[in-house]
Amino acid sequence: MQGLPLLFDAREHLPLPDLSAYPRLRFLTTTDFPPFNFTDQNGRLTGFHIDLVREICAVLSIEDRCQIQAVPFGELETALGTGQGDAVIAGVAVTAAKREQFQFSRPYLLLPARFVVTKSALKTGQGVPAPGWRVGVVAATAHEAMAKAWFPDMQRQAFETPEALLEAMKTGKIDAGFADALRLSFWVSGAGSGACCALAPGAYLSERFLGEGLAVMVRRQDTTLAAAFDHALAELAGSGRLEEIYLRYFPLGLF
Repeated sequence: MQGLPLLFDAREHLPLPDLSAYPRLRFLTTTDFPPFNFTDQNGRLTGFHIDLVREICAVLSIEDRCQIQAVPFGELETALGTGQGDAVIAGVAVTAAKREQFQFSRPYLLLPARFVVTKSALKTGQGVPAPGWRVGVVAATAHEAMAKAWFPDMQRQAFETPEALLEAMKTGKIDAGFADALRLSFWVSGAGSGACCALAPGAYLSERFLGEGLAVMVRRQDTTLAAAFDHALAELAGSGRLEEIYLRYFPLGLF
């Protein structure tokens, strides 16, 4: 397992802006994106994003002014735009269209693609993907497009849903699958896989196909707040705290 890719240059100085104009800092998230943000068995909001918010606020020395509120995912942009919150941390995709309305911090986590391989296929000792392997992808997804572009000679088989792809892996109808590392990492370690498969070494990142990663979203005019988040994230990356939180929720790693 590899650690987090380097997202911040240790030689770069990102100054801490003055946040005295913010009497409170309200983060908006959701309850339905485990392990990033969800409610535990006691009804408390928890997850990777919740712990990350607490660490950001600690670095910025504003713990007493930080609040976290959950709203439905479809209401996040409206809630932020109308001032019901100051920042969104909920896995919102960074797109050109959203950049016209909002501003984003630098990414704090990239979500790679990975190959998952049946254990019998792994025993061949060949590279991944090996010639002749039947490799499954989910139809009409970024991962299918990425597989076509990056591995044009690979023998692909398209499935309608991620569940169908994983079932084909479990039953041995295909030798490997190429998909989202987040879903795959939890599947191979869970009971649903029946211990059939393992993640192959190597993670694949592509801004073109997979986007810019996860970032904190703020209103377009809140440049001070975005700069403060960049400062805090750089500090957390440099101290190792960001990786500690990452491994707490992704013990197998994504890379």
